[in-house]
Amino acid sequence: MDKKSALQHLKSKDKTLALIIKKIKLEDRKPHKRYFESLCAAIINQQLSTKAADTIEKRFVALFGKKFPKPEEVLKKSDKVLRTAGLSFQKISYIKSLAKLVVNKKINFHEFKSLDDETIITNLTEVKGIGRWTAEMFLMFCLNRPDVFSHGDLGLKNAIKKWYKLEQDRHPKKYKMLVESWQPYRTLAARYLWASLDNKKPTN
Repeated sequence: MDKKSALQHLKSKDKTLALIIKKIKLEDRKPHKRYFESLCAAIINQQLSTKAADTIEKRFVALFGKKFPKPEEVLKKSDKVLRTAGLSFQKISYIKSLAKLVVNKKINFHEFKSLDDETIITNLTEVKGIGRWTAEMFLMFCLNRPDVFSHGDLGLKNAIKKWYKLEQDRHPKKYKMLVESWQPYRTLAARYLWASLDNKKPTN
């Protein structure tokens, strides 16, 4: 994605977003291939504070040495041992379910480059413990897909309510039109909206 072109597009389509972009500086993100690690981390983070999740993730990794384990390594560890990291048995079952699907190539990360966003979401949500929101975050921050918007994300809903006075349930048509106006760079628009939540309303 050409960030300069993306920013020009967003600013030309949306005056409010243009003011947000003017006020906030975002760091560039690069895609990475730590796919299994990222999905495991997402499962670990569910319903936990950032601090608690980080602690559990570090303990989980420590069970395997210094590097994040491969799916095959996870499957070899007993649930009892994994439980010592602070993981619930439910989350252990989710992580092992993911690991098994990767090992059996029912989830083939090497194919993701050639798959469209919705196909990847469908593929990932077959895993217990991975919902649409997690899959969308994976597309945004692991694969660096340029045109993803998570309609179920509370932060994005709050940002749109804050700047545009629109609520998804009360103004569905206007809400949809607004989000669609950011195509094909909705990921970048979403990142600015998240970053804007701690800011006062932008003015000229």
